[in-house]
Amino acid sequence: MKIDVHCHVAKRANRASRGWTNADLIEAADKLGIDKLLCSTPVSRGQPTMKMVRECNDITYEAMKEYPDRILGYAFVNPGYFTEAIEEVERCINELGMIGIKLYNQYRADEPVVLPLIRKAAEMQVPVLWHAGHPPSPEEALRWGQPRISDGVHIAALARKVPDAILINGHIGGGGDWEWSIKALKNVPNVYVDTSGSVVDEGIVEMCVKYLGAERVLFGTDLSMEAGVGKILGADLTDEQRELIFWKNIDGILRRRKV
Repeated sequence: MKIDVHCHVAKRANRASRGWTNADLIEAADKLGIDKLLCSTPVSRGQPTMKMVRECNDITYEAMKEYPDRILGYAFVNPGYFTEAIEEVERCINELGMIGIKLYNQYRADEPVVLPLIRKAAEMQVPVLWHAGHPPSPEEALRWGQPRISDGVHIAALARKVPDAILINGHIGGGGDWEWSIKALKNVPNVYVDTSGSVVDEGIVEMCVKYLGAERVLFGTDLSMEAGVGKILGADLTDEQRELIFWKNIDGILRRRKV
């Protein structure tokens, strides 16, 4: 069993097509033995309007309807819209059947603007997947076009403010200094990391397990699908740890939802 906690559907909002379809995504998952894909459609640059946010979530929902047994959706929102963002989360989760929330780089995790949304997520006990990374310098963050990207320290600070929230530090293998981020999250038990991203450095999964415990590590690909599976299969893990990472941990998280 494999559940990919960090993936994306084929269509983008207000951008050119990726050049592949959801059928291609499912074919790749089949070849790699991935049973379910937890997907979102975020806007990666700027401050998306609520109209854009709803369009993103409708795209995800169409994919969920296309593959109801394979694709699960995260509700992407812009926390800056306060009440409207919470209403959109309620629409996506209560009406469309999505399983959690996806936040990108519109605001850092330690900014007060995000607190109402995170408290709502904690009340519903749905996971919040946070696009994250630790650039080596502010200049590099600007070069990425992500001056407000969250890292492990920002997410840890938020986790301490809302200890009932279920937070996922996205793609530990996809954004700068992954060792720094893992260490920053050591003492915040309500934060998980997903293993997705294109970085395949030796020891990345083992360090996650060493500092956080296998119970706080989640399998993800972020569309680096072969590498994503290979990281877990190639890591120095017990069969029990591998099973926790591949599916048992996220299965337990999803069973906590109060919706």
